[in-house]
Amino acid sequence: VAAKKADPVNLYGPFWDYAKTMMENRFEDLANYPIPDGFCRKEAMTGRGARQQLVTTQSYAYRTSKIRQIRAAHVQGGKALQVLNFVMFPHLNYSLPFFGADLVSLPGGHLIALDMQPLFHTKEYQEQYSDPVREIFEKHRVGLPWGGDFPEEAKPFFSPCFLWTRPSDDLTVQTRVFEAFKDYLSKYIELVDAAVPETDPDELDKIRQSQLAYLSYRAEKDPARGMFTRFYGPEWTEEYIHGFLFDLERKMEEGSYAIPPVLA
Repeated sequence: VAAKKADPVNLYGPFWDYAKTMMENRFEDLANYPIPDGFCRKEAMTGRGARQQLVTTQSYAYRTSKIRQIRAAHVQGGKALQVLNFVMFPHLNYSLPFFGADLVSLPGGHLIALDMQPLFHTKEYQEQYSDPVREIFEKHRVGLPWGGDFPEEAKPFFSPCFLWTRPSDDLTVQTRVFEAFKDYLSKYIELVDAAVPETDPDELDKIRQSQLAYLSYRAEKDPARGMFTRFYGPEWTEEYIHGFLFDLERKMEEGSYAIPPVLA
C-alpha cells in the first residue's frame, strides 16, 4: 500500500489542530488571549496571471495561569508557502523556557526548528529544563539530521536540544517532524505542570531581563518581517510583530501586564 502523501496546500493545519487539542486536554485553565483588531485573519493576493495565489495568515492566542501568551501564526500560500510559528511565553514569575516551533515550507524545501528556548545557560538550568528533553532530542535527530549553520548571534537563545533540520520532502514533515513536534509539545506541558513560581526579587529581575532580551531580539530579527511586508505592507507588519507576536515590552510600557497572583 502506497504511503499517504502530505497535503502541500495545508501542511501544518494538522500540527496546529493537534496542539490545540492537546492544550485543551492538558491545560485545565486554558483561556483565550486577546488578539488585537485586524490580526485574527489577514488575506492578500500575490503573483500575476496563472501564478496568482491567495495568502492567508490566521492567528490564534491563549493563556494559562503559568503561560502569559500562547500564540500561533498559520500562513497558507498554496504549494509555494506554508508556515506555522507557534510559541509559548511563560509568565515572568516562572523560570520556564519558551516553547518554540518554527515550521516553514518553501518551494526549495522545509526549514524546521523545535526547541525549549532557555532563559539561562547555567548547569542547574540545563539539568532542570534541557536534560529531561535530551532523550526526545536524541530519538528524533537520527531521522532529522542537523540543518546546518545558523547566525552566531542567535545561538544564546537555543538549548542543547534544539532540533533544527531541513527535510526535502513533504512526507518527512508529515511523519518524522510531526512526531517530534508531538513529543516536544508534550514534554513542555509536563515541565509547565511541574513548574513552581519564583518569589526571590533578584531571580524575578533576571527572568524579566532574559525574557525581554529574547523578545527584543526576535522582534528586531524576525525572519518573517520581509514576507509579511511583501504581502500586507510595512504598517500592518510592524504592528503585528510588536503588538501581537512579541507584545510583552509594549504591554509593560502601557502598564497592562502584571504577574498574576499565585493561588494556593
